[in-house]
Amino acid sequence: MLITKAPKGTEDLLPQDSYKWQYLEKKFKEVCDNFGYKEIRVPTFEHTELFERGVGDTTDVVEKQMYTFNDKGGRSVTLRPEGTASVARCYLENNLYSGVLPLKMWYNLPCFRYENKQKGRLREFHQFGIEAYGSKGPSIDAEVVALAVTFLTNAGLADLSVNINSIGCPECRKKYNEILKEYLRPKYDEFCETCKTRFDRNPLRILDCKSEICQSIAKDAPRLLDYICEDCREHFESFKKALENMGISYSVDNGIVRGLDYYTKTVFEIISGPFTVCGGGRYDGLVEEFGGDKTPAIGFGLGIERLLLRLEANGVEIPDETKPDLYIAPLGETAAEAAQTIAFNLRKAGVKVETDHIGRGLKPQMKYSDKIGSKFTLVLGDNEIETGKIRLKNMESGEQQEWELDKIAEFFI
Repeated sequence: MLITKAPKGTEDLLPQDSYKWQYLEKKFKEVCDNFGYKEIRVPTFEHTELFERGVGDTTDVVEKQMYTFNDKGGRSVTLRPEGTASVARCYLENNLYSGVLPLKMWYNLPCFRYENKQKGRLREFHQFGIEAYGSKGPSIDAEVVALAVTFLTNAGLADLSVNINSIGCPECRKKYNEILKEYLRPKYDEFCETCKTRFDRNPLRILDCKSEICQSIAKDAPRLLDYICEDCREHFESFKKALENMGISYSVDNGIVRGLDYYTKTVFEIISGPFTVCGGGRYDGLVEEFGGDKTPAIGFGLGIERLLLRLEANGVEIPDETKPDLYIAPLGETAAEAAQTIAFNLRKAGVKVETDHIGRGLKPQMKYSDKIGSKFTLVLGDNEIETGKIRLKNMESGEQQEWELDKIAEFFI
């Protein structure tokens, strides 16, 4: 085992790329602020039972993908595979239900799932997500979709497809499951081993199986949407109307059931190219499953790695807002000392400044300034210090502008 090689399914975020993540994080927070969502942060690991009960013991996540281990106290804990169950636990433990409702939250979390590494899918991955508690009406469903579409559009994706479905309430699904089992029963022996165990416990999960054989068997199965109750149907129709009122185009996709057991009624996915970049829906029974009162809730998860891949594939250039405003190129020891003082004072004033720490000559410093993308360069020598007169070179145009050294902050602010 090489200690200088990252574990399979993980990736380093390099300094030259971190600005892309920071840009998206800033954009996501801005959109969430505009929609009235506040940040929540939850632990990286939880008691294993939280995910077994919340995510569902018939899901791929729980059956195959969780990083579960015993801590030194002998307690079974699991690295967070998704955010919703942790937020629901936090909601109950901290009595957030006693505050103002609806409670609207957002998060930016690393998550962990043990699965084969492939493009856009890692074992440690990162998600933006939102959760809204306390509103059972379809208007909040539409707002959640609208927030996701707004963020993705602001980030630069133009090829978005919004796909929606309703998987009904537990009563709808109870009746539908019997119909589905009757349809699938003749092909039972052809199922993968995992789906054979799901047949009696949760046949709906068979529709979400990745096995080509199971997909082929299930492709002509009865549509759940045809069997939802009147209340669920009215909710779905009102949800569609709300999207239409906001000018958000959508398609009804009967194949969307989502991969986690807590979903009820509204489910949706937002597609870009070959990737589902965002997915979510309602989970009105999750808080109750954890011992709380029945609480309507809805949210989504949005993969950051996949989003970055889609932006790159679409030729979207993310601006590097971390580039220096000014590079100070000192000539000589006295100038180097002065440059550090000038840089410090400018930084306190909010200006992004770099200067030399290696003792380079003028030509290498100019190359360095260009390489790091500095907007302006100041060559600082004894003459500039004595006269107090400097020249600021625009690195893009090559033009130089005279300025007074003791008023340099005014040039940038």
